[in-house]
Amino acid sequence: MTIPARWAYAAVMIGVLGHASTEFFAKLSGVAGPETSVWRYLLGGFGLVIWAMCDPRSRDLVTPMRQEGWNILWLSATGVTVTYLFFHWALDYATVIQVATLTATIPIWVGMANWVLNGVRPGTVKFVTAALAMLGIVLLLTDGALDTLAGDGNTLWGILLALGCAALGSLYAVLVKPVMARHGGLRIITLTMMLGGIGLWLLVGIAWGDWVNPLSIAEKPALAAWSLVILALWNTTITQLLWFGGLSAAPDMTRASYLFFLKPVIAAFLAIVFLASYPTFLQVIAILLVTGSVLVELNWERLRHAVKARAT
Repeated sequence: MTIPARWAYAAVMIGVLGHASTEFFAKLSGVAGPETSVWRYLLGGFGLVIWAMCDPRSRDLVTPMRQEGWNILWLSATGVTVTYLFFHWALDYATVIQVATLTATIPIWVGMANWVLNGVRPGTVKFVTAALAMLGIVLLLTDGALDTLAGDGNTLWGILLALGCAALGSLYAVLVKPVMARHGGLRIITLTMMLGGIGLWLLVGIAWGDWVNPLSIAEKPALAAWSLVILALWNTTITQLLWFGGLSAAPDMTRASYLFFLKPVIAAFLAIVFLASYPTFLQVIAILLVTGSVLVELNWERLRHAVKARAT
């Protein structure tokens, strides 16, 4: 299964929706820290394997490993195991606000990686809209919480982990694109997420002594168990396939990645709908700034031609 280019932006947008709702289901699961990533990627990777087995074009998971197994293992280790270990580990040191702000810079990292590795230089408009979107995200996430933002003496370690998560996740998105083109999106996402999940299980077990038993999900309370299932199947299996598959299929990967700037905006909307938590005036300004920046970037060529047409 490979996502057609015409559906790439829609796939990325659905992926962003999945990322934006992750925290809700993670909280309901009652699981915290690095263990959360283990549950997500063990169960989510298993879900991807089932999906691949249902698609005749993606069932052969052996051939890609024979042809470039070390490359796939490296992508799995850096792009999944280490990336998501860093994300959940960062929350042990930095505040949620700091981690959310730093990981929301992923589109900027994607643009930089695409520039360095593929020579695709971001245009001036991308730099400007990225700066405006980041300003909006900072306003959205720090409004009313400037004291919390300061954190404590361990904050620097958490910030470095969050930056590492954003950088490695973006590097994976750029490097996996040609591999997906050779073997198919579903096949490679399945392999990297499954192997990355096994890597997380081993790493968290060895480093923290926390050996997650997937079968123990049956012993958890119903709400926690269903939250873990949703976290795995929706927020991991479906979300990661559409997010990375959409980025790889998009004609302009950097532009497609800008949709990730909408993650905190979507999270704010979910808070209104499900928690009856309404935004402040400053947060409304931030939301307008972020969404406006994304809309300008996505429709820049159309806007430029419209302005030229009016001028003539």
